[in-house]
Amino acid sequence: MGSEPAAVNGHQEPPATYRQVADELRARIRAGRLRPGERLPTQARLADEFGVERAAVRQALRVLRSEHLLADVSKGAPATVAQHTGPVLTGPGAPPQPTMVGLGPRVTAAFGARHVQIDALCLTAVSLTLAMGEPLRQIHAGRSNPAKVDVRVLLPSRDIDLAFPTRVGTADARLQRNWLAQRNAQGQVLRHNLLALRSTHGIDVHVTFRALPFTPPIKLYLLNGGEALFAYYTLTRRDEQIDQEYLETYGVQGTRSMLFPFEQGQGQGQGQGLRETTFVEQSHLWFDSLWNTISSDLTLTP
Repeated sequence: MGSEPAAVNGHQEPPATYRQVADELRARIRAGRLRPGERLPTQARLADEFGVERAAVRQALRVLRSEHLLADVSKGAPATVAQHTGPVLTGPGAPPQPTMVGLGPRVTAAFGARHVQIDALCLTAVSLTLAMGEPLRQIHAGRSNPAKVDVRVLLPSRDIDLAFPTRVGTADARLQRNWLAQRNAQGQVLRHNLLALRSTHGIDVHVTFRALPFTPPIKLYLLNGGEALFAYYTLTRRDEQIDQEYLETYGVQGTRSMLFPFEQGQGQGQGQGLRETTFVEQSHLWFDSLWNTISSDLTLTP
């Protein structure tokens, strides 16, 4: 149990969030106040310092480990600053990162909650499937233990003509066929890997897919009700090999799309914090409206 939040000017200061704890520790590491190989204070001391529960400290440490800033993060001895610290991947005010780089640490941090809730709207679910790798490894290694995982994914329907990928100048059914095969394969892997946690670790897991009647121009990830990650699908003209033939196409590389993070209550100043909170709330309302109205049942079959 952490200490009570300190009073400032007669008013009770709100407790820090796990991400604020991570931000402060990251800043200390970057500034050299915590040096490579140095041990951090114990989780109990950090909880007292920041006025949070130990669970928030543990979640903050998991974030920094996923960024390769910490080593030896466990429930026992204090964590150690890594010998070779990599780039900062998360935190309010951090620059956008390609989806493949930025999504993984945030999904890993989300799995520090007892009830993990992830909603995703995307073209194929490739990025989300890749991002699940590290949290699944942590669960299997005993470093993470959520009680419940709920994942909802919105993907384009197989029954529509995709706006992209598409062949330049003329339609070509082979592109849609390839996209559908990738959509189904990624969805099946994602569902299988998560549902396996029921039998291996007794975690209550639910994974649901629904189909959209349009090609999404953006990708959106909503994590644990408090964070939204947003990216545009940017079209490029390129050659793609299909059945031993190179086709000139308009396509996207979703794993390279720049991911913009928004978090409730974050941002420099009251106005920006309100904008971030509003964006997260409206993103949830938008996702739910699609899920509950125009989307339809989706089966991951050829």
